[in-house]
Amino acid sequence: MTTQVTDCHAGEELAHKALRFLTAGSVDDGKSTLIGRLLFDSRAILADQIDALEKRAAGQPIDLSLLTDGLEAEREQGITIDVAYRYFATRRRKFIIADAPGHEQYTRNMVTAAAGSDVAVVLVDITKLDTKTEPVALLPQTKRHSLLARLLRVPSIVFAVNKLDAVEQGTQAAYEAVARSLQAFAEQAGIEVKGVIPVSALRGDNVTTPSTHWTWYQGPTLLELLEKLPVSDESHSGSFAQPVQYVTREGGTGHQPRTFWGRIAHGAVKAGDELQAFPSGQKAIVAEVRHAGLVVSSAEAGQSAGIVLDRQLDISRGDWLATPGSLKPTDSFRATLAWLDTEPAVVGRKYWVRHGNRWVQARIASIDSRLDIHTLADHEAHELAVNEIGRVTVQTQGPLPVEPYADNRVGGALIVVDPTTNRTSGALLVQ
Repeated sequence: MTTQVTDCHAGEELAHKALRFLTAGSVDDGKSTLIGRLLFDSRAILADQIDALEKRAAGQPIDLSLLTDGLEAEREQGITIDVAYRYFATRRRKFIIADAPGHEQYTRNMVTAAAGSDVAVVLVDITKLDTKTEPVALLPQTKRHSLLARLLRVPSIVFAVNKLDAVEQGTQAAYEAVARSLQAFAEQAGIEVKGVIPVSALRGDNVTTPSTHWTWYQGPTLLELLEKLPVSDESHSGSFAQPVQYVTREGGTGHQPRTFWGRIAHGAVKAGDELQAFPSGQKAIVAEVRHAGLVVSSAEAGQSAGIVLDRQLDISRGDWLATPGSLKPTDSFRATLAWLDTEPAVVGRKYWVRHGNRWVQARIASIDSRLDIHTLADHEAHELAVNEIGRVTVQTQGPLPVEPYADNRVGGALIVVDPTTNRTSGALLVQ
């Protein structure tokens, strides 16, 4: 039995949503230590965790990276392998953190973390850079992760220049040289940078509290900036579209109406709206909209909602519900492909692709170009190796209602899976 309410305050819900951010960068840049510092300083650690870390440290300073590196292999090797998610809150907002690996072989995990994130905090280890040359040459992973964050439409990108406490002389000059290179790269790549912050994750400078060592820096701390950055929000205006994730019957089986559940990709829906099912093309009127166990007057983009129709239609997981005539299904489209598999992407090979909750077979019809992450130029290519990014044309076995990724994350993103190994091979972003 559901409870009737008059309205669903989507705007208020959005205002109270947690900010999802990931940390990315090269190997040993201090990503896990930075997150450990945020958790430690915000008192988001249980007392028994602190006791365990102190015992492990045996009188030495606590290794804050161990708060996120939870796998045994990570602790043994001193690297991050899997994405570690942590939660904490301040008086101003809640946060969901994703600690992404820095190794090239785990780039697929970074892509997973970036999908759906509101902010990417890209760490730059200043000790790995020659700050006396102009411009400062940035590390390949710094560029790659920044480009992937932009391609995955992460709304806000922040650079954190870490380990400045290890710079013995000319700290300000070294930071400013790196900041100029980061800004120049971002401008060339079309990345809007929200901040370039000098930090020491180990010592705590400018992470949650202002540095007492670098009085020349007058900007916000990393936490202050994160507290002010907006949560991403899909478009509430225009046509409605929702991929069906699962189907339920309220009250069991029999003649009870079915409810079609999924996360709304864009637009809004209310009782009385006419919707069209994809791929059947059949139309029906919305009888009820449900959200969090309640019958509500409406629901909008970003919310998970259940839709009850006024008549029975053949709809199952993988189908779409949308404003009539708004979906433009196609079996051929151009996309940006971030390749994550050790086996190269080649023209003609068949893969499985997932769009929304629908799986179809597909093949790469052509590889149009490959992106050089150093020069940001497009080059001719016949295949894409692991961690390379290129522009491709894809043909699918059946039509899909894809949209440009720049307009909508849900309708414009697909994952590519190798049918033999079942590995996630790549991420497609529709142009």
